[in-house]
Amino acid sequence: MIAFAVVVLLLGAVFNVVAWPRFLQRVSADARARDAQGRRTAFYRAHLVLTVIALTIAAASVVAAVLLLA
Repeated sequence: MIAFAVVVLLLGAVFNVVAWPRFLQRVSADARARDAQGRRTAFYRAHLVLTVIALTIAAASVVAAVLLLA
């Protein structure tokens, strides 16, 4: 059961690390990411916060997986 938990945690972490930065790249290329003056909009900032949270969860998942193995 512990091996299963470790695999699930690591797969989730890998998914977050692969998917979210690529998603943020697409968001930053979106016209809604900047206003008429070229400044970042709330649309971009909200997705940046989501990306940071997802990467933080990924890091916590890796730590939890390592602790389960110890």
